[in-house]
Amino acid sequence: MSPGVQQVFDHFPNLTDQQKEQFSQLEGLYAEWNEQINVISRKDIDQLYTRHVLHSLAIAKYLPFEDGAKILDIGTGGGFPGIPLAILNPNCSFFLVDSIGKKIKVVKEVANAIGLINLQAEHMRAEKVKDKFDFIVSRAVARTKVIYQWSNRLIQSSDHPTAANGYLLLKGGDLKEELKEFGRSHTIKNISEYFQDEFFETKKIVYIPV
Repeated sequence: MSPGVQQVFDHFPNLTDQQKEQFSQLEGLYAEWNEQINVISRKDIDQLYTRHVLHSLAIAKYLPFEDGAKILDIGTGGGFPGIPLAILNPNCSFFLVDSIGKKIKVVKEVANAIGLINLQAEHMRAEKVKDKFDFIVSRAVARTKVIYQWSNRLIQSSDHPTAANGYLLLKGGDLKEELKEFGRSHTIKNISEYFQDEFFETKKIVYIPV
């Protein structure tokens, strides 16, 4: 077993055997696909579980999804944060979109290989999505204001007992100007509160209730 995937098991101790197997398969699958289609930077592929899988799962540490929730991942790239979140939440449904077709091909192949039946992926822009969702997730795709303009019509109102439906965005660095420009109420959470690796020192979740 890769020491990387053990980090995931340590932080999420209630995983089923199937979930552990699905997480364990990601490293080999992404290494193989990355040789053909570059969806993860070469320097990051050896750090897949820290820089991509755990980073994605920080969203679940901040706000666990309830069974039945529908989640849209905008600009998913190679499937982050959508694929790790879909493994962790088998009773939720995930729709992953990206404007680059070859990246969606990788997402579909990885999802099929690990038997991820609660996930769909399509080559399309966020502006073309028609369905309604409880949450929208995204990782460093565009400025917050732009993501909001693309997609706020897609979020349905919620009866979530602990938090309103909305956006859970993975961001890095100094967000002061970006969020000032956005101008709506939001909460910022430092991911370093969940995971100790130095990679997370500047990483944040921006939660925007809608």
